[in-house]
Amino acid sequence: MGGPVKRITLFKVKNQDDIPTILDQYKDVKTKALKDGKPYILAIQAGPTHDDPRSMGYNFCAYTSFASLEDMQYYDTQCEAHAALKAVLIPLVAPPPMTVYLDVEKSVGGQ
Repeated sequence: MGGPVKRITLFKVKNQDDIPTILDQYKDVKTKALKDGKPYILAIQAGPTHDDPRSMGYNFCAYTSFASLEDMQYYDTQCEAHAALKAVLIPLVAPPPMTVYLDVEKSVGGQ
């Protein structure tokens, strides 16, 4: 099953006025994401980034933590809450988002 996975997704939100809508969608994911009828996301945080040239236009960041790579893959392919989030986000952001994830057990600092 593997160990914990931390994931960062960066978005380029086209219109800053849409950020409250995106935040509301992430609140829904936090409460509605279920696997086998139980919450499975360990942590989720989302919000606008600081305005900085190093951000390369990415102005919204989502951090999600999962118990395993399997749980993250479930989130990407089967989670109804994530599908609902994507349905709202797709027209509001410039493609593509940037997603990276880290296997905590193989990282400096471990857990």
